[in-house]
Amino acid sequence: MLETVKYLIGSRGASGFGSKSTAEEVTETCPDLRFITAIITGATSGIGAETARVLAKRGARLVIPARNLKAAAEAKARIVSEFPISEIVIMALDLSSLSSVRKFVLDFESLDLPLNLLINNAGRFAHHHAISEDGIEMTFATNYLGHFLLTKLLLNKMMETTKQSGVQGRIVNVSSSINGWFSGDMIRYLGQISRSKSQYDATRAYALSKLANVLHTKELAQRLKEMGANVTVNCVHPGIVRTRLTREREGFITGLVFFLASKLLKTIPQAASTTCYVATYPRLENVSGKYFADCNETWTSKLGSDSIEASKLWAASEIMVSEI
Repeated sequence: MLETVKYLIGSRGASGFGSKSTAEEVTETCPDLRFITAIITGATSGIGAETARVLAKRGARLVIPARNLKAAAEAKARIVSEFPISEIVIMALDLSSLSSVRKFVLDFESLDLPLNLLINNAGRFAHHHAISEDGIEMTFATNYLGHFLLTKLLLNKMMETTKQSGVQGRIVNVSSSINGWFSGDMIRYLGQISRSKSQYDATRAYALSKLANVLHTKELAQRLKEMGANVTVNCVHPGIVRTRLTREREGFITGLVFFLASKLLKTIPQAASTTCYVATYPRLENVSGKYFADCNETWTSKLGSDSIEASKLWAASEIMVSEI
């Protein structure tokens, strides 16, 4: 009850920020980002678009991967109209396709750009069951597996950049508190919904993908530490906000639910604040493997804290993205 009251009134935590803080507010004192190159997935609308806008305002060079290049061009135009000197590169990427992820990485590497910041923000909530071209349930493929492979293939570039620049690299995985809604055997359920729609539940599939984001963060942080890499990875819950994520569930019921929950909803600038905080705030140097909400470190679910589950998911993911 106390936490809900703190959320509603925007009480500030140890970081000095809270649920009512905006992305612009939390980046006001961040270092000059003119020498930072950031890849932000899902930056054509919603939280991702606001994250991109604010980082561009602070001077970062942006790479915006998108499946819909027209939407990406429109997002770029909006940013450039506000900040004319922004440097923004648009590239094709379909996160549900492993071959598309590999092509994107090759195309990005051909640009010979540095990479300081990777924000894995893109997500989908699909009401209807679908399977990716790689045989994986579509929500999991898009929200988690594509990002897993993207991060894996970009790590060398990030480590190379940090050695040359001396600036610590950061990876931010955007999850959701809904990750705590999943219980059971992750790999078994994924296998079931990747083979047949008979076991498919849209909310449980979404929760599974968001739990995978949390576990990916935990395992990757440990591996980066063992490698001695000057790169951190953290996970964020942006908060409840009505964005295009619910585009497949528009209608009277969705509208009614959001109306009734309106007091708990964040604005998009508020929802983008935790991502921007974790991506830029100087105090978070060397902080890795943590989970943040409302711009403050917090606890994730019991399953999301399980290092054995994290290790099992990583092993299964390596098999799923392997090229035969």
